[in-house]
Amino acid sequence: MQQLDLQVIQQARDWLAQGRPVWLCTVLSTYGSAPRGPGAMLVALAGGEHRGSLSGGCIEEDFLQRLADGTLPRCNQRVRYGEGGFAPNLVLPCGGVLDVLVEYLPPRAEVDRHLASVERALSAGPWLIREVSLHGQLPAVSPGSLSHPRVAVSAEQVSIRIGAVHRLLLAGLSPVAEFCASFALALGYEVILCEPRTELLAGFCVPGVEVCPVLPALYIEQGGCHAATAVVALTHDPRLDDLTLMEAVRSEAFYIGAMGSRQTSHKRMERLQRIGGLDARALARIHAPIGLNLGSKTPAEIALAVMADILASANGMHAQQVWSRST
Repeated sequence: MQQLDLQVIQQARDWLAQGRPVWLCTVLSTYGSAPRGPGAMLVALAGGEHRGSLSGGCIEEDFLQRLADGTLPRCNQRVRYGEGGFAPNLVLPCGGVLDVLVEYLPPRAEVDRHLASVERALSAGPWLIREVSLHGQLPAVSPGSLSHPRVAVSAEQVSIRIGAVHRLLLAGLSPVAEFCASFALALGYEVILCEPRTELLAGFCVPGVEVCPVLPALYIEQGGCHAATAVVALTHDPRLDDLTLMEAVRSEAFYIGAMGSRQTSHKRMERLQRIGGLDARALARIHAPIGLNLGSKTPAEIALAVMADILASANGMHAQQVWSRST
């Protein structure tokens, strides 16, 4: 699965290699209804060719028309669509407001090197921060992580966190895992199901999920996790779940969780410490019981609680607020 923003950067590099300047647009913030969130990108040529999206279509149409009319200056700038933004489009049909960073990128070697580093980050390389000056200098990059905000804006500069598309690694098939897969796909996650019990896969059909008939622990050991990966063990089978957790804590995964009651989770932690040799720091990375405390009972409700907890972690909420987890 290739995320749209990675395709945007690859297209930008292709056009620049042909000696064609490009405009690179990035959503900075949204208010109200917005189909694409902060960080979403679009690249365009003056003639109207483009790749990516910023909204449901109305913004793209207006932006491309302004390019064709030659009314956009060749510089880095913040523009607003919606109330208080570009005239005459003061109100978008959806009622939302979008702030967008527009960059003019000429076909230069240093620009390509910059975009090459962005492409590596989007392809599961190290996280980075794009630092874009609003006064015309070339953009720069610095090391980043999920602890950095997705977008930060000041009067002088825009900083944008760049990293691989979020991945959900399902360690084994279960009713809860199946609902998690559907919810994660709706959130734009790449979803991978590792299930070595091939007899269970006969009735599984969730379009968009990559199925790997291997042990989840083996998949992780072979590099299946990057810093934007959430690993969840949802089978209640310690032979599968424990091995997954022992391998996951050695990875860069930003979220690791296992389903079970508090008593089951306590016994699991004891096993992982006694048999797996995990120390307190490794055990602290495991969310068990998994999920936010929503009073969940059914598989769909538990999956919702799990994905809500993953989303909170991905958005950095756990650094600001303590959540009680129970399923």
